[in-house]
Amino acid sequence: MSEGQNTTGSGESYDSPDQVLAALHDRHLVVNQAEIDKLKLAVAWAVMNPTDTIDDAATVDGTQGELAVAGEGAPLVAEFCVGDLALALGMSTDAGRTYLGDAVEIRYRLPKIWAAVTAGRVQVWKARKIAQATKPLCRDGARHVDAHLAHDVGRCSFAQIDRAVEDAIRRFDPALAEKRRREAADERCLDVDLDQVSFNGTVHVDGELDLADAIDFNDAIAAGAKELADLGSTESLNVRRSMAAGALARRELTLDLGTGEQSDEPRPQRKRELVIYVHLSDSAVTGVAGVENTRSAVSVDQVKGWCAGTSTKVIVRPVIDLNEHLSTDAYRPTDTMREQAVLTNATCVFPHCTRPARPADLDHLENFDGTNTESPNLAPLCRSHHRYKTHGGWTVVRTGPTTFTWTTPYGYTYAWDTSHTRHIR
Repeated sequence: MSEGQNTTGSGESYDSPDQVLAALHDRHLVVNQAEIDKLKLAVAWAVMNPTDTIDDAATVDGTQGELAVAGEGAPLVAEFCVGDLALALGMSTDAGRTYLGDAVEIRYRLPKIWAAVTAGRVQVWKARKIAQATKPLCRDGARHVDAHLAHDVGRCSFAQIDRAVEDAIRRFDPALAEKRRREAADERCLDVDLDQVSFNGTVHVDGELDLADAIDFNDAIAAGAKELADLGSTESLNVRRSMAAGALARRELTLDLGTGEQSDEPRPQRKRELVIYVHLSDSAVTGVAGVENTRSAVSVDQVKGWCAGTSTKVIVRPVIDLNEHLSTDAYRPTDTMREQAVLTNATCVFPHCTRPARPADLDHLENFDGTNTESPNLAPLCRSHHRYKTHGGWTVVRTGPTTFTWTTPYGYTYAWDTSHTRHIR
């Protein structure tokens, strides 16, 4: 490569900054047009799957229903059409339903913004943001937002979108306006972020409390931290405050949060229940344990710390061999078979689905014939995707303990495993 020349991974060479900027501009136009085309195709898909494509019998017996993906007055679609669209877009079914609804909302309820999108004057992502805000509005409300924003939609901010929607609600839906006013007056919350667990087993807690509740809570935490120190804890004040929150939840500390007074009556403790499954694996050897509730990894030392608590109830389950072939003559799997299936695949095994397996249905991959309630024929499917397989014409073949191949009613094939979904053909 000559001095001053830059080459991309595709082998294209650029000799000057002007050439790089020109190439970026071209790619940007291509990407924008592709997004517009995708939105148009989603609308075309909705048009091709109206509710009159659903058999009357299917509606009566509940196998497939009518789906309102957008706001009042927008066309309804056949329920199962969402799955094919979602996979074609590389999305989960829930995300695909949202995308389809956004496209239908823009096309049928925000015609001025639709015209701006298809003309390339506003990016698709911003139009979708507006559509998601207008779906709850009545027709007149959506029309108001469309007219109010269309003239400058390419430059409008999120705050302008919110103001236009609020104005539409105030003008055309006073009942909803009052409901939102009451909700806005009560923004209290307490969030425990179990989706972001550190390797050391800690999580972030965030909240907004009523002032009186916050004062009581702070006093209880401060008193709890002091009591832990009196009991011999040598941790820092911040650590003791965090420990006090858990101790209060389990009623380990002798605090009366209602009156601020000590009680002579012993308070029943709420024991922490820790269920341990022992599996010998590479991760276990290297000191890593998996937490099923949050689908995260923590250190084995952290698990030891949890077990050491005086109020921790530790349950060690019998070791389940995930490779053992279990079977029963009954239609319903045994508790051990369900546990084996859940531990083998922690989520629904439908492409792109991440719903947890424990509350899911345990599906017979091949229809029950009186003899095939057995480990290789069982896998967790959330209720929605169980219905896709049972009534929507989707088929699945298990290719390994944690790998499945799905075929759509239109013949597209997708490979699923615990880490990703891949389009085969």
